[in-house]
Amino acid sequence: MDNLLQNNEYKHWLKDLKQKVLQSQLKAVVKVNSTLLEFYWELGEEIVLRQAQASWGDGFLKQLSQDLMAEFPEMKGFSERNLKYIRQWVVFYSSNKVIGQQVVAQLTQIPWGHNLKIITKCQSVNNGDSEYKNIFGVYL
Repeated sequence: MDNLLQNNEYKHWLKDLKQKVLQSQLKAVVKVNSTLLEFYWELGEEIVLRQAQASWGDGFLKQLSQDLMAEFPEMKGFSERNLKYIRQWVVFYSSNKVIGQQVVAQLTQIPWGHNLKIITKCQSVNNGDSEYKNIFGVYL
């Protein structure tokens, strides 16, 4: 066994395998994040719709937060504050009437923290280009 650890071919192969494992783990994290953001988008749309159509009152998001956190205690992201951000995220991008599935798909590739930064720092999607550049140093 010790001889195998001295073998250059084996060491190179092992190094490649370790790199593949790390790449697979990163891809999995990105996919989980993207799927979660797709869910957040759908949740945000539902929240906006329910608030417009139902007469559940001002305590709606607080109650929803409590119910979701009770059902999924191991999951973060259902605080009342985050639900408000999820709603704000959908409203921010939906205010531009040309929002489509392709744009939503792109938004779900941006980490949630970056999305929060965009919606809290930019006034609107329409004047966001220069603001995005100021926030991130690049155009999205």
